[in-house]
Amino acid sequence: TDSELSVSILGSYSARGNHLCSQVSEVARKTAEGEFPSMEDMAVAERTLLDMRALIREMQQELVRAQERKKEQEQEEQRRKEEQVQAQQEAKRKAEQAAKEKAQRKGLQNSAEDSTMKWYKELQNSAARCAQAIQQLQSPKDAQTKKLKLELQKAATIPVSQISTNSGSQLREIFDKIDKLLSGRPVVSGGRSVSTSQHPQALEFISYKLAEKFVKQGEEEVASHHEAAFPIAVVASGIWELHPQVGDLILAHLHRSCPYAVPHYPPMKDGTPVEEYQRILGYRVNDSGVEGQDSFLKRMSGMIRLYAAVIQLRWPFGSRQGAAPHGLNHGWRWLAQMLNMEPLADITATLLFDFLEVCGHALMKQYQGQFWKLILLLTHEYFPRIEAVTSSGQMGSVIRLRKFLETSLQNRQISQPKGQLSSTFWRS
Repeated sequence: TDSELSVSILGSYSARGNHLCSQVSEVARKTAEGEFPSMEDMAVAERTLLDMRALIREMQQELVRAQERKKEQEQEEQRRKEEQVQAQQEAKRKAEQAAKEKAQRKGLQNSAEDSTMKWYKELQNSAARCAQAIQQLQSPKDAQTKKLKLELQKAATIPVSQISTNSGSQLREIFDKIDKLLSGRPVVSGGRSVSTSQHPQALEFISYKLAEKFVKQGEEEVASHHEAAFPIAVVASGIWELHPQVGDLILAHLHRSCPYAVPHYPPMKDGTPVEEYQRILGYRVNDSGVEGQDSFLKRMSGMIRLYAAVIQLRWPFGSRQGAAPHGLNHGWRWLAQMLNMEPLADITATLLFDFLEVCGHALMKQYQGQFWKLILLLTHEYFPRIEAVTSSGQMGSVIRLRKFLETSLQNRQISQPKGQLSSTFWRS
């Protein structure tokens, strides 16, 4: 403290001060006893007082210097403490980062990468804006608009429901009809001429309904008939390339119906009702309750199979050069991120099998050695994690995946998926 500092400094000057005081006190004693001080005594006293003033000045200066030294020491100490705190914080940050990286290497994440989640949210926001923009057509107030809504909806969705493997020429007709509608040209639907020029929101409405229908076909048609994925996917991919907004809406609808296609395992937030959370996870919830697990897995399977077909296909009659609008690189990203996330019982094994059965061959051809490294990682490190979270009643999907992986590694080959469209089909 300042008082302790003052005492330590005064101590060093006390001897000199006492000596000067004794000189003055001698003169003062003589005067008190009635003696008149001599000129020499007066000179000594005056010199002593001057020395005393100089001593006091020196003491004050020394005190200021000591206070400055103490302040510098305190600042230095504070600096050292701050550096120590910074070093501790940096060490903590590095430890946390190392733990995070270790967890990532072990596949302990519970969500996709930040960039993937940002992309997912942007697609959802864009779809929500589109839904808001078509509100007038979606919820018409007058009879004329209601009629137009139905005509536009049928013109968009009926061609998609007619997609099949009957013939290549029929598929081309369906594709051309959808493309014409999205390009603003009139098409005949239900015996009537329909065009997006009939309403300012018509193009966005048709894009939204078309994307919704493609996903619905995956959820229902592909879920029941796996080979249906290819004709639906090739039309969707071709439309996506010519009309990118439809592609973004397909992804948004797909992610909403099947968040595992992101891949995303939505966490349960505080206060969310159980039934609402089930709906977020992709389950159908109605008055009779939540759908059964078999029905849920079948629908998710259909949508993942459709997605796995879309990323490897392009419309064979397109004239555009360059990369596909949503190609195999997205399949590689999906697979890599799935293997970097903690598996869920039933759903993870089911979707990995479906995905690899449909586009494993295409990924193998594209990524070759890197692909096999990923398959080995899945087999030796990730598969035991899937087994660890799987109960005895859920082993069907796990057994299918194990058999697929064993066969693929033994043959060093993944077979082409059933249902691929051949050149013969396109000539029919």
